[in-house]
Amino acid sequence: MTGPINLNKARKARAQAEAKKAAAENRARFGRTKAEKTVSRLEAEKARRLHDQARRED
Repeated sequence: MTGPINLNKARKARAQAEAKKAAAENRARFGRTKAEKTVSRLEAEKARRLHDQARRED
C-alpha cells in the first residue's frame, strides 16, 4: 500500500496537465503563420473538391 496522498497537490497537478494540453492544442490551432494557414485551407478545399467529384449521382 502506498503512503498518504496530498489531494491538493494531486488536484493542482491534474489541472496543470489539463492546462498544458489545452495550451498545446491552442498552439497548434492559432500558432501558425499566414502562409501555413493558407496552405492548410487550400489543402482542405482540394480534398473537399476531390471528395465531391467522387460522389455518385444516384
